[in-house]
Amino acid sequence: MKLYGIKTCDTCRKALKTLTSNRKEVEFVDIRAAPLSKDDIARFLSAFGDALINTRSTTWRGMSEAERATPPADQLAAHPILMKRPVIEADALYLGWGKDVQDALL
Repeated sequence: MKLYGIKTCDTCRKALKTLTSNRKEVEFVDIRAAPLSKDDIARFLSAFGDALINTRSTTWRGMSEAERATPPADQLAAHPILMKRPVIEADALYLGWGKDVQDALL
């Protein structure tokens, strides 16, 4: 299982802690230190569409209208932390750490 996020994200830390305490083997991928590949971005966008872009983030609010108008793949390549977190890759792809994701993985 892989958990894509950033180490300073509270939700990512909570998900990682919960998964490991439930004896799940989790590889943490810090997208700030190791940005996503084009293939990963394409896979995540095909699974989640525009929901993958965090339009509530300070990064989004700091972007110009021209940057916001670019395709989501280009936005994520330029600003990896725009991605909603965490993205968890297990038997399928999961976005976030809501009750539905927790029920599916625990």
